[in-house]
Amino acid sequence: MRIIAGKYRGRKLKSPPSLETRPTSDRLRETLFNILAPQIKGARFLDLCAGSGAVGIEALSRGAAHATFVDQSRRMCGLIAANLDEFSIDEEESEVVCSEVAAFLRRLIQKEPGRLDIIFFDPPYEADYEVVLELLGDKEGALLAEGAIVVVEHHKKRELREEFGSLHRYRSLKQGDSCLSFYQRIAPSSV
Repeated sequence: MRIIAGKYRGRKLKSPPSLETRPTSDRLRETLFNILAPQIKGARFLDLCAGSGAVGIEALSRGAAHATFVDQSRRMCGLIAANLDEFSIDEEESEVVCSEVAAFLRRLIQKEPGRLDIIFFDPPYEADYEVVLELLGDKEGALLAEGAIVVVEHHKKRELREEFGSLHRYRSLKQGDSCLSFYQRIAPSSV
């Protein structure tokens, strides 16, 4: 795995040593960031089920202001920290949190509402996506800045709902066995 574009372009990432995780392919990551390009500069980015941290580091490479990486595996959090160190990414630009995703989001809602611009969520394909998406869309998208985008990577055969509270799917893109579903926060007055 490597960083595709931006200030870290071409640099290699340390990868998970086993097949327990399913990293987002370079090709799918490139497609994702081609779509997100207009929103990435200065964005506050959240990488959920971050694995190696490749997606969040790609966001930083392309100009995101800050990336938070969340994974419940201590080993994966250690790998993310090692990748951040390898790229000399400043602690003010990044944060690594070892936590289950829903528990992290519940704490964040209390602590820092309305601060996220882009969220990338790539859980194991057999995971319960709906719990997290309902949290993100709950209470008029309390975690999300207006116009925020949530991107979910899932198996192409798995159908996700069109709406989760204030989140509305506006695009779906299939590539290989994977699908990216793009949701945007819609302000309550425009729903």
